[in-house]
Amino acid sequence: MTNNTLTDSKAMNTQGGDNPIANEPNANETLQPLVSSLEAIKAIYLGVDDLKVAASILFNAYVDDPLFTDIFQAEKEGYESRLRSAIREELNAFWVAEQPIVGLFDGERLLAVACLTAPDAAFGSGRYWHWRLRMLLTAGLFGTKQMLEKEEKVRALVPAVNFHMLSFIAVHPDYQHHGLGHTLLGAIDSVVEEDAKSEGVAVFVTIAKHKPFFNDDSYDVVGELSLSHVKGEVMFRRKPA
Repeated sequence: MTNNTLTDSKAMNTQGGDNPIANEPNANETLQPLVSSLEAIKAIYLGVDDLKVAASILFNAYVDDPLFTDIFQAEKEGYESRLRSAIREELNAFWVAEQPIVGLFDGERLLAVACLTAPDAAFGSGRYWHWRLRMLLTAGLFGTKQMLEKEEKVRALVPAVNFHMLSFIAVHPDYQHHGLGHTLLGAIDSVVEEDAKSEGVAVFVTIAKHKPFFNDDSYDVVGELSLSHVKGEVMFRRKPA
């Protein structure tokens, strides 16, 4: 997508199937420097073949995030394995439920990714049974309960009924500081604005330095939230009238 307009050249495949992103590659492998201008970057709905790289990009972005180190108990052995498994299951759930997964591409290279929950509460708080089972087996009971609790508490603070939830957003570490984060926010805005049901988009921010990034795109703080040992703020961007 150029100029924040999603294209359909990689339209979202609706065939979920069994987990398509097991054994994702390392995001640091065989990557080249960013060579295209921002005008050449395209924002496209991810295809099933992109999910392995997306999982690796997300893992690198969230491995030190205070919310996830708390939920998946970084002090205990196997933390990285639990987090990788949880991210794979989340992406698989988004794919099966046909939720928006948007990527920024430089040619065929996936540089950044964002996962949104559409204004359908059944995907959020309901979480169908096989997602719960997979998450229990991979991330454990505590992690699964914490993930669901986070969604419920964040939704309760948003001043809207029907809205998108930004669950994950990440730029590959090798391609940061090129303006891709703001380009990705523009793509997210396009997804939200094209959905007649959506009143806006919400995100839970646990790292203070990330707040100005969202502020720049008209996200406002709508509430504070504590989850276990982690405090953060729920931010909401209301769709322009």
